[in-house]
Amino acid sequence: LFVDSQIVKWNVEAAIKSFKGDKEAQAVVDRIDVHDQPGHGFTSMGETKESDGRYFNSDNKFSKDRFLPVGPLHCETAQLIDISGDKMKLVHDHSVLSEPHDSIIVRRDIIKTRQIYDMDEFPNAVKDPAESGVFRNGKKVTVKLTSQAPAFSMREFKLKKGDEVTLILTNHDKVEDLTHGFAMPKYDINFIVNPQETKSVTFIADKPGVYWCYCTHFCHALH
Repeated sequence: LFVDSQIVKWNVEAAIKSFKGDKEAQAVVDRIDVHDQPGHGFTSMGETKESDGRYFNSDNKFSKDRFLPVGPLHCETAQLIDISGDKMKLVHDHSVLSEPHDSIIVRRDIIKTRQIYDMDEFPNAVKDPAESGVFRNGKKVTVKLTSQAPAFSMREFKLKKGDEVTLILTNHDKVEDLTHGFAMPKYDINFIVNPQETKSVTFIADKPGVYWCYCTHFCHALH
């Protein structure tokens, strides 16, 4: 119920009886207030053949005062409701980006995440630190790097003013969550590379000077 800021649980069979004129049929089983004006709702496993009727997630529209503001864009609210019994129970409030439109709830046991990547999936992977270096083709330069806690495979690399530089970085660590980063602040470069993943960035080296490159994700005492 958008205007009333409520989620309503109702009985389909009773609703049909009421529609046919049965004055005794009670279609509404329960009501619960949400904060506020729900625009979209989703049930647990509801987008599958295994819908279980256990939980409902209410994506609320005008809920900008639920959480402390942290900037001009205020977060909205989504609320998780236990709908398994006759009486619904609010079990969790969580912030979401403004104007929430879509959610999905699935069982934890069917989520099979990978903790590290497969290096062979990346055609440009630098598979051996010995492959590191600066490779020039006219004004186009490729810099190949590997990272393994606590260091990059090269301490420094030199370029020429005006070079079009493509920097390729491969994370050689195999430990879960041992993410590395690469930042070059003066060129507004900052990206992360997860275990066994390869990332690249291309920029024009148009400013002469010495520029720091560093890892933005702490990984080791000597990081």
